[in-house]
Amino acid sequence: MAKKRLAGGDVEALIEGLSILGTGGGGSPQWGRAILEKDLSEGREIIIIDPEDIADDVLVVSGGIMGSVKTLEKMNIGQLLEQWESSFELLEATRVMEKHLGRKIDYVVPFEVGGLNTPVILSLAARMGISTINGDALGRSAPETQMTSFIGHGISLTPMPLVDAVGNTIIVAEQFNSTFADEIGRWMITRGGGMGANNHYPMSGSQVKAAVIPHTITKAMEIGQRILSARREGRDPVSAVAKALNGWELFRGKVATIQGEDKAGFYITNVTMVGQDAFAGQEAKLVIKNETMALWIGRVLKAVFPDLVCMLEPQSGSGIMSVDIVSGKEMVLVGTPCHTRLRACLQTEAGAHAFGGARYGHPEIIYVPLEELRRKEIK
Repeated sequence: MAKKRLAGGDVEALIEGLSILGTGGGGSPQWGRAILEKDLSEGREIIIIDPEDIADDVLVVSGGIMGSVKTLEKMNIGQLLEQWESSFELLEATRVMEKHLGRKIDYVVPFEVGGLNTPVILSLAARMGISTINGDALGRSAPETQMTSFIGHGISLTPMPLVDAVGNTIIVAEQFNSTFADEIGRWMITRGGGMGANNHYPMSGSQVKAAVIPHTITKAMEIGQRILSARREGRDPVSAVAKALNGWELFRGKVATIQGEDKAGFYITNVTMVGQDAFAGQEAKLVIKNETMALWIGRVLKAVFPDLVCMLEPQSGSGIMSVDIVSGKEMVLVGTPCHTRLRACLQTEAGAHAFGGARYGHPEIIYVPLEELRRKEIK
């Protein structure tokens, strides 16, 4: 059974890759780095295992921190990490899940790849003395709990225990609508300290193998290693990222306008950009709901969630968080198709509802694969 133990020298590359795949969200990379460094300094073992190496009958769960990135931004990471040594909401929610199911959990798997939300799952597993599955439910970050490959492959989001920052605990046992549990969670945390944690998607090993987006933690590390190498060798880090992603540059320019609001646990932003270099004279519009959702250049749709639009710093190639976008900021937008397993779930009723444009204010948008939109552009 192949396993990889995360070492201190892996952290920087992992965080760089996670921040890029986070597509503007997934939580603060600085926080993610602090969490991993804290765990390693405490002597905890952070171990990942490939999904194909687990038994079919094991119990796997997912979960994560819930809350607005704006709320987390106001908190002190050092103080929170010390608090987590005595009361870690994610661990508490996981213990509630074990009690509810009447069974010990064998592995955990990230809900998404992101600068904070992958490290918190790695930390959860380390604190429990178990391994983290090398994969996730998206291959990127997404703003809502039902936006996963799991739900489109018949894995139930519920039961979903929720623990908020002030100690309230509930379990959403079942849901009729795929968005109900997430909406309950958002309602709860906005009244319980602005953040909390959930545990969800209990599944077997065989279900994991059919539904997970595989090897995304090591993929993030590979992307990070390539970008760090490009910087050391004086090569263009943006080109290195695009190559590592098997993607391409969609737009390059400067932020002209930005309208954002913190609403019901999400940071929703409309951004316009004016083009630079090869894109001079053009204008782009991005809709962001914590993460990038849709991109237009001029009036032409160029990318639709869940395909990835990664926002990069032109000089360093690092991923840009949506909360760090300000007027005048230069960005390069690199696109890459999402995984085929994620696309397959869009064909299901639950997946179509969970990922639809109505979830980010554009019910008129119908998903078109990124490469098809590109072929139309080339023609």
